[in-house]
Amino acid sequence: MEKIMDPYNTIYRGGIGEFIMKKSRFIATVSPAETEEEALSFIESLKKKYWNASHNCYAYIIGTNNPTMRYSDDGEPSQTAGKPMLDVLIAKELTNLVIVVTRYFGGTLLGTGGLVKAYQSATLEGLNNSTIIKKEPGIHIQVITDYNLIGKIQYYIGQEGFPIISSDYTDIVTLDLLIPLDKIDGFNNRLADLSNGSLLPTEIKKVYFAVIDSKVHLF
Repeated sequence: MEKIMDPYNTIYRGGIGEFIMKKSRFIATVSPAETEEEALSFIESLKKKYWNASHNCYAYIIGTNNPTMRYSDDGEPSQTAGKPMLDVLIAKELTNLVIVVTRYFGGTLLGTGGLVKAYQSATLEGLNNSTIIKKEPGIHIQVITDYNLIGKIQYYIGQEGFPIISSDYTDIVTLDLLIPLDKIDGFNNRLADLSNGSLLPTEIKKVYFAVIDSKVHLF
């Protein structure tokens, strides 16, 4: 499993976009992919779905550190399909995704420039219809305290906007929180100040998180 270090942009939910040039139809299908195997499996599934198409060109990027980047022109003139598609993904600073652009030939040759424009335009349409998110590193923290301190802690959490994963109120209070990685030192220091050094939060695990439709999702 890749070490959690840096935030990155990726696809939460794939989409489909279309672009038509001189009666040639270009269908872009986007999907998340955490591994190269997932990307290749998706590509094969699209080739089967659009088995009668003129071309099924693809591009994918996997990983955040030294990412794997691959593309295919699938019979189109070299550098006119897969590479322009990949260039769009790079320009958008996206990773862990795969895109297949399917072409149904319309009877008119588009030329090198036309093909590049068509495949890039289709790629953009596919991305526009996908849900793009920013995954950021964080830490799932658990805090166990008594009722004397919970008011101060909740006020601080509310001020900072730290998401509460879960809470349990019995004879003690157990809070599970998500703290962005770059704020963990400040959180620990503030908790120590509020409790006169008596509270030591427990790190459950490092996670990625993203805000989707105003809700925090953990990965």
